[in-house]
Amino acid sequence: MMTQPLILSPRYRLDDEITWLEGIDPSRRYWLAVNGDRRAKVIIPGLYVSSSQELKDAILRFRALQPQETMVIKRPFGRLIIRCVSINCYAIEGRVEGALTWHLFDKETLESLLLTSHPDWVPSQRDIELGRQLLQLSFEQPAYAV
Repeated sequence: MMTQPLILSPRYRLDDEITWLEGIDPSRRYWLAVNGDRRAKVIIPGLYVSSSQELKDAILRFRALQPQETMVIKRPFGRLIIRCVSINCYAIEGRVEGALTWHLFDKETLESLLLTSHPDWVPSQRDIELGRQLLQLSFEQPAYAV
């Protein structure tokens, strides 16, 4: 018997009372506590640019998104797809404990995350530690021989 997967839709705003943003590591991955639950963390690839002009172009593309349109940001290891669900509602797809999840953001919140890709942005010491944690997790994965 086939069952439909549970689809979650946690939402995030800058003025939330709960702390949902764990940090942004040096490679611009967003570390989120799903709806503030620190036991359910996800890492979402973020925008990474090499120049201020690239950042400006990406922000303008984001601001131009209309409902039902998507913006794809390619990364060396994965990609970030931003979907404009409706006016002032954007979704980033991911998985939480195997379940398909659309993380919902308002425009101000998502734009603030994207702005951390500025080439001059400097991560905090706590954010650098998140990058180290991700590197440690990668060492714990099995290596495959081709």
